[in-house]
Amino acid sequence: MRRPALLRQVFAIAAGSPAQIVSLQKMHGQLQDGGALETVAHYLALLQDAYLGATLEKYSARALRRRASPPKLVLLNNALISAMHPGGPPDPAREPDRFGFRVENACLAFAINQGQQVSYWREEPLEIDAVFYGSWGKWAIEVKTGGFDSQALRGVLEFCRRHPAMKPLVICAPGSEETSRRHGIQSINWEDFLLQGPPRTEELKIREGVFPAYSWVICKQSEK
Repeated sequence: MRRPALLRQVFAIAAGSPAQIVSLQKMHGQLQDGGALETVAHYLALLQDAYLGATLEKYSARALRRRASPPKLVLLNNALISAMHPGGPPDPAREPDRFGFRVENACLAFAINQGQQVSYWREEPLEIDAVFYGSWGKWAIEVKTGGFDSQALRGVLEFCRRHPAMKPLVICAPGSEETSRRHGIQSINWEDFLLQGPPRTEELKIREGVFPAYSWVICKQSEK
């Protein structure tokens, strides 16, 4: 490794931007030591090889679009984020955004560490936090740590309309599960998710009589 100081700076930027989409150009502009964009990308790959972080690609059937899109940065252990932040863990009431990114990072890191393939999706103005596929099945993921309404679910509904094989799932704060279920979308609180992952197929079958199928909601959204 020729420039360990640059690697430390890249790691610090990643630790300060958990679960956020950050272009290589933006990262390059924050570096004290210059370096080619290829060098920044290489050092991000080194962090991934060392099981410290991951760079998520945009979900797309086109390889060129995946490579051209900016990566979403994930630290594979939230303790690394805490160690790099001078303020310590965020207060949910005073720093809801930082807390939200911290929870989202924990959920995405958990999926990666469990061997799932994880990406993100964004088609302005819509986006979803993650796409999981692997032994857990195929899931379109939205992470919500605060209050939300049906408008906040437009992205996950549209993604599932375009990709019918995907199941929508909202990972939310404990006690907020019914909000998404009222709109026909399965939910799990983030504490349970970090213990057991997404709901199993048997659990989904049990709940089929509790809330309508999300496909009905998608149809209603499309009519508007």
